[in-house]
Amino acid sequence: MDERAVGILEVYGLCCAFLAADAGCKAANVTLEPFDKNKPANADALPVPLLVTVKFRGSVEDVTAAVETGRQTAEALTGVVQSHVIPRPTGDTLKMLGISAFDKD
Repeated sequence: MDERAVGILEVYGLCCAFLAADAGCKAANVTLEPFDKNKPANADALPVPLLVTVKFRGSVEDVTAAVETGRQTAEALTGVVQSHVIPRPTGDTLKMLGISAFDKD
């Protein structure tokens, strides 16, 4: 079983996600899983009508640093919806990491 931690950072917009992911990867020894997207029902009321989830993998310490750095970057841009670090994800959680709505039309 893969024991690496998972960090998830949900932000407003794809450009913000790229910049947050880049900052997080530069701040810590992490890798990225595929981004995911969500256009909620209230999208027109949001700062940017698309939510993007950045997913980091690595040690708990590195993932925590990456999420925090990515969060600071995103807050300076369009904003953060939420963020979490999962120290020891279950097998079912790991299966969900590969899901990406960017693969859909």
